[in-house]
Amino acid sequence: MAGLVIIGLILFAVIAAPLLTSYNPDAQNLNATLAGLSAHHLLGTDQTGRDTFSRLLYGGRADLQVAFIAVLFPFVLGTILGSVAGYFGGWIDIIIMRLVDIVVAFPFFVLIIALVFVLGPGERSIYIAITLVGWVSYARIIRGEILVAKRQEYVLAAQSGGLSNLRIMGRHLLPNVISQAIIYAMSDIVQDILAIVTLSYLGLGIQPPTPDWGTMISDGQNFLTTHWQLTTIPGLAVVVTGLGLSLIGDGLADLLRPGQ
Repeated sequence: MAGLVIIGLILFAVIAAPLLTSYNPDAQNLNATLAGLSAHHLLGTDQTGRDTFSRLLYGGRADLQVAFIAVLFPFVLGTILGSVAGYFGGWIDIIIMRLVDIVVAFPFFVLIIALVFVLGPGERSIYIAITLVGWVSYARIIRGEILVAKRQEYVLAAQSGGLSNLRIMGRHLLPNVISQAIIYAMSDIVQDILAIVTLSYLGLGIQPPTPDWGTMISDGQNFLTTHWQLTTIPGLAVVVTGLGLSLIGDGLADLLRPGQ
């Protein structure tokens, strides 16, 4: 519940950004650069006079949107491949699992950064990179669950009844094993947000003028000793968002745990 409250407040803030601030996050005011906290600028302004509070809200909208969309692609791909590998086994399972071994041999962030560097900066590259790297976790989870579930009596009964393999997997197996993948998706969103922020910090993520927490941290680090809020506030936003999503994941694990 604490996680839902935290994420609910964050989602409300980023969605209702036009109602919470009247400043354009991209509008520069060179006469008000590096202004301190005030009634007009709640978190001050950056080095080009842009309102920090406005950029924080709109940057959160961009990061969360990309993170939630990015987790869907590997979730779907990994679920499909994991189901096929676990249900059919044999050479299909061997090929898919060898692909999994190849991907997991490389550190997640290193591989993401390398792929985006090759593909070029931008949201499209982020989606492709996270999908190519992130599907393996879902495939391993679903495969393991399918290997156990396919030996249950209800699956054997469905096979004896002449149901197709596709129907058995989609109608009978997946609804009973998908919960573990959903639980993992919560922690995966946290990892995706960290990857997006890291890429933006390195200049490979969401490109200007679109506001982004990683870009804000990168731009504000040169003024950390004099204008701490430029870097600290977006950094705290990343931490609090990750905390909320992690708490939701823990709650879902308790709620969806078999036998509870």
